[in-house]
Amino acid sequence: MVGSAEDDAPRTVEASGKNVDEAVENGLAELGLERHEVTIEVLSEGRAGLFGIGGEQARVRLATVSFDQPEGDDVAYAHQVLQELLERMHIDADVTVRPAETPGDGVGLVKAVLDINGEDLGILIGRRGATLASLQYVLNLMVSRRYKGNGPFGIDVEGYRRRREESLRELAFRMAERVRQTGRSVTLEPMPPNERRIVHLALAKDPTVGTSSVGEGESRKVAIRVQH
Repeated sequence: MVGSAEDDAPRTVEASGKNVDEAVENGLAELGLERHEVTIEVLSEGRAGLFGIGGEQARVRLATVSFDQPEGDDVAYAHQVLQELLERMHIDADVTVRPAETPGDGVGLVKAVLDINGEDLGILIGRRGATLASLQYVLNLMVSRRYKGNGPFGIDVEGYRRRREESLRELAFRMAERVRQTGRSVTLEPMPPNERRIVHLALAKDPTVGTSSVGEGESRKVAIRVQH
């Protein structure tokens, strides 16, 4: 039974079905909500009876996510929302949460990183990470609507951001060496803000070269010059 409460207060419902998925769908229908708007507790996975006799239905308890839940619930909510997005995209993958550790993760900028792991997930990355960036934007938009002022969260797919970070660092070091040898500045290809940040940080402690961002919008690039 759904408890009576104010609109923003948590509501709960227990539902049953022939399996857990059906029980969840029945509970969502009763609440009039989507899967990412509730937490799900499996009370019983059910069991099949012998010749259809003596079986037990699966039972779940659904609770709406409250707007005033303590800090930390936004991480669980982000995890749940991302898993639901993947299911709706018919992508079979697992999502795990970890702290940001490197500039490529967004350390100092994001609250946590949600790693997506599975098979053939290139579709989630897209050309130069464009699809991944869009997925991350959508996730943060959805989380911020419920947990205003929290986050943002980073997303990585099969370690793509770590590999890209290492590639950018190697590029930064090579170009810095060229600048030192020739005395001429070098301007890299256009990059999104998170990738330009990786290059800036990679060379931040090198006293022989300096970096700056030049250009506008999507054409913004990193320039590496001799430091006088």
